[in-house]
Amino acid sequence: MKKIAIILFFGFLFINFQTFSNNILNLIKDSLTVDKAISNKKIDSNKKIKVYTFGIMEEISPPVWHKTKKAFKEAKENNCDLIIIHMNTYGGMVNIADSIRTKILVSKIPVYVFIDNNAASAGALISIACDSIYMRPGSNFGAATVVNQTGEVVADKYQSYMRSMMRSTAEVTGRDPDIAQSMVDPRIKIEGVIDSGRVLTFTASEAIKHNFCEGKAESIEEVLELANFKNYEVVEQTLSASDKMIRFLINPAISGILIMLIIGGIYFELQTPGIGFPIAASVIAALIYFAPLYLEGLAEHWEILIFVVGVILIAVEIFAIPGFGVAGILGIVFMVTGLTLSMVDNVHFDFSNFQINSIAKAFFIVIIATFLSILGSFYLSKKLFSERTIFGQLSLDTIQEKSEGYLSTDITLVNLIGKQGVAATILRPAGKVEIDDDYYDATAETSYIEKGEKIEVVKYETAQLFVRKIS
Repeated sequence: MKKIAIILFFGFLFINFQTFSNNILNLIKDSLTVDKAISNKKIDSNKKIKVYTFGIMEEISPPVWHKTKKAFKEAKENNCDLIIIHMNTYGGMVNIADSIRTKILVSKIPVYVFIDNNAASAGALISIACDSIYMRPGSNFGAATVVNQTGEVVADKYQSYMRSMMRSTAEVTGRDPDIAQSMVDPRIKIEGVIDSGRVLTFTASEAIKHNFCEGKAESIEEVLELANFKNYEVVEQTLSASDKMIRFLINPAISGILIMLIIGGIYFELQTPGIGFPIAASVIAALIYFAPLYLEGLAEHWEILIFVVGVILIAVEIFAIPGFGVAGILGIVFMVTGLTLSMVDNVHFDFSNFQINSIAKAFFIVIIATFLSILGSFYLSKKLFSERTIFGQLSLDTIQEKSEGYLSTDITLVNLIGKQGVAATILRPAGKVEIDDDYYDATAETSYIEKGEKIEVVKYETAQLFVRKIS
């Protein structure tokens, strides 16, 4: 088992090294592509242009990343000249916002954003990445300090990376990096813009004044008019049933429920003989969990393989190896690792704090879902299989007492205790004995017994007759 663990460990390192080297090359390639893409973002306003629009009107999360990738793909396929994001969000997951930001920066198609009421936190980062920003009167833009789920400001190491992203994004799109950074850092003071001690949030008028907004608009049509596009065709994004299903399934809350079904199915299956409904439910939940994540590029082949290896190791520990040791522990570690990493976008190998933060969030989703699943399984097993429910008949609740004649052994062999016979073979210490013209497997109680010597059955234990030599 130690050899298997060592092989799996080095195989894991080899796969990660390949992933690391490939992603470093991709990062270099993307960094070179950014400048090239920006230099090509020019639109001829004299010709009829095709405009692709899609909305980010929700929390920045994996479903929004799905929608964004679909939008850029369709815009390219339809030879669109411009992409407009219709935005109204209070923010969300920074790692997802970073992926969207990168998608915008490397796009050869110009990207505008129309802020319809709010572009806070992660939404501000995405907006600054766009080539042009338009805002509805009364809307707000900024306040990009990183907070946790309860709204509390997190440690400065996370703020530091967010400040860097805001600065670098503003530099690339030709906006003031100090102003962009002040949307994260309350320590920055910019004369006429922001006083020290609070983070910056722009109104539409303030954003226009400081060159962070091109103008006020009430609709996408007004945005195009302000941008001096008179002749255009708008293509709106439409989500198919499969797109809506994928967006629904990759939601972290749904992923947590599916993990509970996976773990719960395995638990219930271990409580019943054979292969039945619980393991089938667990397999189906695993397929539903991994399939959309794989299609979205979140789950890689090796991450799914780690999960499968974990399940196999746990099965080997339970059914083939007595006790619970290395295989079982490795199995649990591999399952949790596979489920966790499959929820994280690792197309580009990122050592930043935000990548670590997203892994930590995915890890806690898996751990909490596993804990709730086990707790729920204990509770349901007691409730469902009680005498008062319809499922009570499926469980054995009768005690078969030994005093009433119930035995787990063959009564015929038990009745041989005290009987005499001869050794049919040499017992060293196991062999064959003959009793009343019948042959039985037996073990010598002490030492060994020669063939033909007389014996007496002294006890029956562990499905084995024990005999001793009669002098």
